Order: sequence, then structure tokens, then C-alpha cells
Amino acid sequence: MGSKERIQRQKESNRSNILEAALSIVKEDGWQALSMRKIADQIEYTAPMIYEYFVNKEAILNELARQGHLLLAKHVRQAKAEHTELDAQLEAVWISYWDFAFQERELYQLMFGVGTACCVGDKLKGVESFGDIIAGIIKEIMADKSPSDELVCRKYFTFWSIIHGLISINLVDKGNGPTTNEQVLKDAINGITRSLYD
Repeated sequence: MGSKERIQRQKESNRSNILEAALSIVKEDGWQALSMRKIADQIEYTAPMIYEYFVNKEAILNELARQGHLLLAKHVRQAKAEHTELDAQLEAVWISYWDFAFQERELYQLMFGVGTACCVGDKLKGVESFGDIIAGIIKEIMADKSPSDELVCRKYFTFWSIIHGLISINLVDKGNGPTTNEQVLKDAINGITRSLYD
């Protein structure tokens, strides 16, 4: 391996270490505790070195949010692939979305502004988002009606607003327990799915 490749690999490793340290700090102390100084201390870099990779804390947050969106899309895509029936796909992708929110709690909070500032991350150029995947299933279910993009978008946002709302309630510890949450989630998914056939 040449020196250029070695330098590039080291830069990628340093960048990755910065992002991992930032997420580690947040998981331990919350988003409000994150600072460039704390990141530098955790990975034993100097603060100026971190600025070589990220111009400010917001750039780190945006990159973490971008990675979160990519990871969420991957989970949703995998859930869809496990089913052939459209109704089952729709339920599976929303349950996958729900599971992601609690497995990757800090990323979800950052991505959607639950208890913290929302960071949408840089545009996911050329990558199918979780919303695109879900809207595609909705469009397939409604195919015999030749739905407009606006109608598909409205149905998607009906799903998203209810499910994201339920997740948000639970992320700020106001939920009614796992059994109730699971039933509300399934009721919401099934109710809205039925409306796609009306």
C-alpha cells in the first residue's frame, strides 16, 4: 500500500473515531453535553485536529443524522424484503421504523428533533430514503386507483405523523407501557392500511 492510500485510510479512521466518540458521549450524557472539547478529550486528539475533519459541532451532528437516515433506510428495506404481500410489507416496515427509534434512540432524536434540535443531515444523493420505500409500498397498494403523488404523500404522512408521535411520546417517557404501545402501533398501522383500500 502506498503512502497516499495509508494517509487516506488514516483520515477515514480519524473521521470515524470522531463520530463514534460523539455518539458515545451522547449515549452517556445526552445531546446537550456534546462539545468539540469533550470529543477531543475522549479520543485524545487536540481540538484543532477535529476541526480538520469537521468545521463545527453542527457538521458532526449533520453527518451523524445522515448516517442515521442511511441506517434507517437499510432497516426498512430489509423489513420489506422479508415479505411478499403488500400489507405485510407495510406493517413490517413501520415496525422496523419503530424498532430503529428505540434501538438507535440518540440518532432518532437527532434525526427528528425529539428533545433536541433536529438535524436533517446532508441530502442522501442517489440513495432511496425510508420514506421513498414506504411511499412505494403505499403506491403499490393503491395502484388500481392510479393515486396521484400528492395522495400517496398524504397517506405516507398520515402514517408517519401517528407513528412518529407515538415514538416521541415514549422517548420523553410519557408512554403507557410496552403492551399498550404495541397495540396502539398495530391499530394505527392496520387502520391506516385499511384506508388505502377505500
